[in-house]
Amino acid sequence: MDTLFSWFSQMLHWLVSVVDHLGILGIFVMTFLESTFVPIPSEMTMVPAGYLVHQGKMDLISVLVASICGTVGGAYFNYWLARRFGRALFLRYGKYLLMPAEKLAKLERFFYSHGAISTFTGRLIPGLRHYISFPAGLAQMDRRTFLIYTALGGALWVSVLVTLGYYIGANQALAMKYMMGIKLGIVSLVVLVVLGYVVRNKLRAAKS
Repeated sequence: MDTLFSWFSQMLHWLVSVVDHLGILGIFVMTFLESTFVPIPSEMTMVPAGYLVHQGKMDLISVLVASICGTVGGAYFNYWLARRFGRALFLRYGKYLLMPAEKLAKLERFFYSHGAISTFTGRLIPGLRHYISFPAGLAQMDRRTFLIYTALGGALWVSVLVTLGYYIGANQALAMKYMMGIKLGIVSLVVLVVLGYVVRNKLRAAKS
């Protein structure tokens, strides 16, 4: 545990310095990359950014705008790849996109089970947020709906992380302690949103 804490502490200090050096452009680039198939944890960028906001080295609104734009941009890149090149892209190059056939099948089942709102909830679920845009693109989901749901989910997630960094980003022990709780809380929120979505659709179907 001490080794893990030491590694996390060193990594966090390094990321704070990197984000501080690159500024708003760095936040946009990092959030763009993490929203594609590149497996970069968003907390590794946004928690340090929140801490820099606390220190007065960055502006809160600028950080949120850059991170949301980066999130939407990266997600749309995945969406465009899937929509433009179709399933053949994953059959030939899936392993390079970290998207083997069985993983894509699971994501598609999740997408078709929950509908368009899965592009919102998927942004909040660890392990899904990097890839949920792929099944949306394959399904030719309406672009406007995709962008709106992605922006809403991305905005909620980065706001939580920036808030965490703002209040406890300097305390690595608390950051590690509360990150798991935050993730569990967000997953619980996702479950409630999905249940509400399903109930609403059933009520609409019953009335029609």
